[in-house]
Amino acid sequence: MSEPLTNPDAGLAGRNALVTGGSRGIGRAIVERLAGAGMDVTFTYLGNEAAANEVVSANPGLKITAVRVDARESEAVNQCLEALIGRVGTIDVLVNNAGVIRDNLLPMLEDDDLREVFSTNIEGVFHFCRAAVPFMMSKRYGRIINISSVSADKGGRGQTNYAASKGAINSFTKALAVEVGRRGIRVNAVAPGVIETEMSKEVRDLAGEEIISNIVLKRYGLPSEIANAVWFLSSDLANYITGQVLSVDGGFKM
Repeated sequence: MSEPLTNPDAGLAGRNALVTGGSRGIGRAIVERLAGAGMDVTFTYLGNEAAANEVVSANPGLKITAVRVDARESEAVNQCLEALIGRVGTIDVLVNNAGVIRDNLLPMLEDDDLREVFSTNIEGVFHFCRAAVPFMMSKRYGRIINISSVSADKGGRGQTNYAASKGAINSFTKALAVEVGRRGIRVNAVAPGVIETEMSKEVRDLAGEEIISNIVLKRYGLPSEIANAVWFLSSDLANYITGQVLSVDGGFKM
């Protein structure tokens, strides 16, 4: 019989993580959870430098670094990974969290609403994974967690573009898991339900009671609950899990 895992950091302490879109909401919670587990965490942001700096200053004693990167630009992503490897030596965990929404009914969606969502939510994940995988393969170790959404399987009104982008992430996750599994790299996704974040505030304000009525647990999720799922999939506790989409949605639309 194998010995139980007793290390409280579950194999994460001393390792290096990169989290995209880490300045607010779910991304910030992930950054703080992984850094709290003893990891050296670098996170990316795009426009809100003040929010990014606040994450760093609010967590003294933790190893957190903020860098401005546009996930839509492949060369910028490549430079980010090269700089990260030059600074800390390896990348052990990649969390693709950066994403945007441009909700509207299909006949009212503009071309830019499609381009913005697809370029960030799909191409951004592709760019970061493509840049990070070679470094992980060389070490025969890596954990990739893509943040998907319950919308991929349980779409709602006005979310055709967003739901399509997250459905693509689920398929991408499964295909990449097959591609890199033999090299010691695990790839999974976390699909949040309706979480109390700035991104979901407008939807919650407009249809709060209707949404709650569709959630078995009768409440919205917390960013920390998504961060805990990411921590688990990053850790040695999930060593036999790959190619999966873990829904953390309180039983949404069951």
